[in-house]
Amino acid sequence: MSDGELITRAKDGDPEAWRELYAAHAGRLLAWLRLRPTRDAAVTAEDVASETWYVAASKIHDFRGTSADFVGWLFGTARRVAANARRTAERRATSPQEPETLVESSGPAEDHALVHERLDWIRSVLAPLSPRERDAIGLVDVLGLDSQSAAEALGITVTALRVARHRGLRRLRREQSLAPATLIEQRLI
Repeated sequence: MSDGELITRAKDGDPEAWRELYAAHAGRLLAWLRLRPTRDAAVTAEDVASETWYVAASKIHDFRGTSADFVGWLFGTARRVAANARRTAERRATSPQEPETLVESSGPAEDHALVHERLDWIRSVLAPLSPRERDAIGLVDVLGLDSQSAAEALGITVTALRVARHRGLRRLRREQSLAPATLIEQRLI
């Protein structure tokens, strides 16, 4: 089946097409959302991911492109849903506390302590970067998205993504003597 057919079937409400899209993108989406602070203990990455899939299902008729373009559109939707959740948290003025979560793996069962340790390590390495640099490196080097999809997810141009990624990697090398390959080796998925 071609990419266009999968999107057409999803637009028509075919549950199997949605299962295929979900299977292809849900793991990376959730891993990315877990790296982003929610600023609200009542809202988890899973909540934002769930809302993202709901919005995607209700807005799929507006989507133009192939299933390859779908990942950028989906991550962009997630970025907007997460921004709304952050604004809601700020209005609520709750004390932000991230719940301790584990990254689920779609492969063989991993030692959850090691997965949690890896997630903490990635968060600590990326913490000194600006949000844009952190997101660019997180999407491209940690989760493996291509530049076009990552740029679309962040609502920026590919050039702006590359600049942010370059600056972030340069800062990481300078401050922590960290090579980009190290991030790729620690990839969550």
